[in-house]
Amino acid sequence: MAGRSRNTPDHPSAAGDGEPGEGLLPADFELADLYGARGGDDEDLDDSAVLVPPITLPPDTELVAAALAVPLISNAIALARWTLPRRPVDEFGDLTEEDREAAARLLGLAPAEGEVPEEAVVEAMRSWALACDLDLVETGTTAEGTHAAIPGPDLEAAEQGDPSVVLGLWLDAAGIMRELAAEADSLAPEGAGDDEDAAEAELADVEQAREAATELLDEALQVLYEMTAFADPGEETVPLGVLAALLVVPEGEEPDEEMLGEITDLMVALDPMLGDLAELGLMEHRPIDPELFEEEDGEDVLAAPSDAEPDEEEAARFGTVRLTPLGQYAVREWLMEQGYDAPLIGELAEGDAEALLRGITEAGNVLPDQELLAWLAGREPQGAARELLAAARGRDANSPVRRMLCAVALDELGEPARPAVLEVVDDPELGGAARAWLRAQGVDIAAPERPVALWTAVDSFAAVMLTSEGDAGRLRELVAGLPVTDNPASYFGELWRVDHPYTAQVLEIVGELHLDRSVAKEARKAAFRARSQHR
Repeated sequence: MAGRSRNTPDHPSAAGDGEPGEGLLPADFELADLYGARGGDDEDLDDSAVLVPPITLPPDTELVAAALAVPLISNAIALARWTLPRRPVDEFGDLTEEDREAAARLLGLAPAEGEVPEEAVVEAMRSWALACDLDLVETGTTAEGTHAAIPGPDLEAAEQGDPSVVLGLWLDAAGIMRELAAEADSLAPEGAGDDEDAAEAELADVEQAREAATELLDEALQVLYEMTAFADPGEETVPLGVLAALLVVPEGEEPDEEMLGEITDLMVALDPMLGDLAELGLMEHRPIDPELFEEEDGEDVLAAPSDAEPDEEEAARFGTVRLTPLGQYAVREWLMEQGYDAPLIGELAEGDAEALLRGITEAGNVLPDQELLAWLAGREPQGAARELLAAARGRDANSPVRRMLCAVALDELGEPARPAVLEVVDDPELGGAARAWLRAQGVDIAAPERPVALWTAVDSFAAVMLTSEGDAGRLRELVAGLPVTDNPASYFGELWRVDHPYTAQVLEIVGELHLDRSVAKEARKAAFRARSQHR
C-alpha cells in the first residue's frame, strides 16, 4: 500500500476546535498536538514521512466472527467441506455443470427443488473460485487420470475459528478483492482490433489505468483509516464527497469549479470499488443513488446538490462509506507490509514504566493519554506510581517530557499514589513537582527550597517547549506567568545558574516572547550567560 501525498481541505466534516479527536485529519495538526510529545532535536525528522495514527482493534475473537459472517468466506468454507472425500472437476478446476447447480442449492442460493436461477450459479461459482484461490480447495489429477477437488489443509482450523487461519484467509480474500476492484475500474474497451501495435498501446493504457485505480483506492483507504482513528464512536461514516475532496483539494483552499469536477469524477470512480470491498466486510457502503445521474449532452454526470442544506437522508444519496474494524485490520496489515509503523493503542502498555515513557516521548504517532491509561489499567496504584517516578528520573533530552507524563499518570491514579509520591519529596529532580502534586491533593507539605523550585520551573517549561512544536500561544502563557519580580535581573540572575540541560533554551524563549522589553532583555542576557557556562 503506497504512502500517499494527500491534500487536506477545509470541509464541513473537519470543523472542530483544533483538538485531536474532533473529526480532523492528521495533516490538520502540528505533530505534537496530534500524536504526542517529541523531545530533543527534531532536525532528523523526515517531513515527508507518513505518520499513521494509532487505532484500537477489537479482540481477535470478534474479528474472526466478523470474517466468518462474510457470505463469500462462509460459502467458500462450506464448499470446501462439500468436496469430501473428493469432488469431480473439469481440467480447469471448475465444478461440473451438474455440481454447479448442486453447489447453489447447498449454499441456499437456490431452492432445494426446481429450476436454479443463473445468478445463483454465478454466485456459487464465485465462492468456488475464492475457495480455490484461498487453497481451501485443492484440485488435481487422480491416479485414474480424472480431475478432482479435495479440501485444503486449513479447512478444519478455519471451521474451528482459529484466529490466525481465519484472519489469514480473510486478509488474502480482501487482497484479491482489492486487486479485482482496481482492475474492474480499468477494463479495456471491447473491440480492440487486430492491429498488434494498437493492441499493445491499449494494453499499456489499461495497465496505466489499473495502476492509477490502485493508487486511488489505496489513498482513499488510508484517508478512511485516519478519519476512523480520530472519529468519535458512532461518527465513523464519511460522505463520499468528503472523501473525494480530501484527495483533491489542497489544504486550506476552497474547491474551484475544476476541483469540483475532479471530486465528482473521483466519487464516481470510487463508488463501485468501495462497493466491491464492502462485499468482504471491509466497509459499510451506501452507493450513490443512480437517480442522481442525469443525461446531459450525451454524458452521464452526477447531479449536484441544491444550494439548500440537504437533510441527512438527502445527503446520504450522494454515497457514504464507513471503515469497519475488519477494514481497519486489513488496511493496517497492508500499511505494515509496506514498512509503515501502524501502532495499536495500548502496545506500549505491555512493557514496564521505562519502556512506556520512553516509547511515548520518542514515537511520533502515539496518543499519550490513552497509552498511560492502558498501562495503568489493572496495576496496583502505589507500585505503578513508584515505577513511573523511577522512570521519570534523568537529565537526557526527553527527561522533562517523561516527568510531565508521569505527573499526568499520577493525576489519574489520585490519592492511592500519595505514599509513593511522599517518598520522593526530597529528590533533586522529582521533589519540586512531587510537593506541588501533593499540595494539589490537599496534603499539608512545605514548598520546595529555592534551588529545587527554580530547577522544577525550568523543567516544567522545557516539557511544554518540547511538546508544543512551535505553539507560541502555550509558551506565551507560561512566559506571562513567570514570577518575575520588579528586579528581573535578580530573578534571571538566579535562573541562568540552574543546572538543567534546557536552561539556556528556556531563557531564550522568554527573551523572545515576553511582552515587557526590560524583562525580555534580561532573559536574553541570562541565556547568553547560561550558554557561556556550558561551553
